[in-house]
Amino acid sequence: MAPRDIEDDASRRLRSAYEQVVRTLGIEPDDQTDDGAAPLAADATGTALEQMINWGQLRIDATRLERKMARARSVARMRRMAISVAVLALAVGIGWTVWNWETPSRLLGPGILCAVVIGLCIAGTIVDARLRSPAEPTTELEDDLEVHRLAERVINAAHPTSLTLRRNLYREDVASLVEQYEADSRKYRSIHNRLQTLIMVGSASTTTIAALDTGEELTWQSVTLTFISFAITVAAMFTGYYKFRERSYFLQQTADAIDEEANAVTLGIGPYSDFGSGQELEALKLFTQRVEGHRNEQRRRQQQLDQPTEQAASNGQALG
Repeated sequence: MAPRDIEDDASRRLRSAYEQVVRTLGIEPDDQTDDGAAPLAADATGTALEQMINWGQLRIDATRLERKMARARSVARMRRMAISVAVLALAVGIGWTVWNWETPSRLLGPGILCAVVIGLCIAGTIVDARLRSPAEPTTELEDDLEVHRLAERVINAAHPTSLTLRRNLYREDVASLVEQYEADSRKYRSIHNRLQTLIMVGSASTTTIAALDTGEELTWQSVTLTFISFAITVAAMFTGYYKFRERSYFLQQTADAIDEEANAVTLGIGPYSDFGSGQELEALKLFTQRVEGHRNEQRRRQQQLDQPTEQAASNGQALG
């Protein structure tokens, strides 16, 4: 990593941020004052929509720089890890050589292994740096990102957005955040289920192999009986762990409840019988609230099914 420039000071970053604000808001050079400052009034920056578009472009550029910084830091972590492994392999090789110096026949194999590990670390570091390392130096990326963030703060301070717009932006950010959490949850759940499947199949396989290894002559009856027992054991483990019947029951129950709400709001019966003509918006509001309640209940049931038996029982008692 290259050292920071000696001229990389706060005043230079402030000037760069100011220039970025001027370019983002589309202020003409003629609009600037004699001392180089530019008025940040609304009439000098075009319409509010153009300002929002320019601000969005600035945010996109900052996000792109953040991704480049994350990739550069990942490359640096991989480089440090590879160097650590290579140094450890070199130390092991030297120690093995010193320990077995009087028996040269024992030096060849471990020496080749250590050399291969060191070569793989060096080659992997070079390939990873060429494939993932950004073209710009890390210090330049840090400067650009700091300038973009400062310019964004200046724009937000000069042209504060309305509360409705901030809430709408927050709502959109929450949607992307929920998608990220769900993706991470699916990934970890998939890894856990695969490992749990390996444990269950391995446990049943161990029992089956132990049953076959009796020293007696195997017949087709004994082999068939052993494999049937293996299949039944695996099926029982999967049924007890994944709880397919309970998942099906709760999903069907939620689907029936939502279908009942849809029919009720369409026909104006049940909790929607009090809403007359001209009150469709209030009925839809109640319908949305009740459907979201059913969905939240289904999520809680799903979470209880994913928990271990003891923890799910304790949580059920606490909720009760």
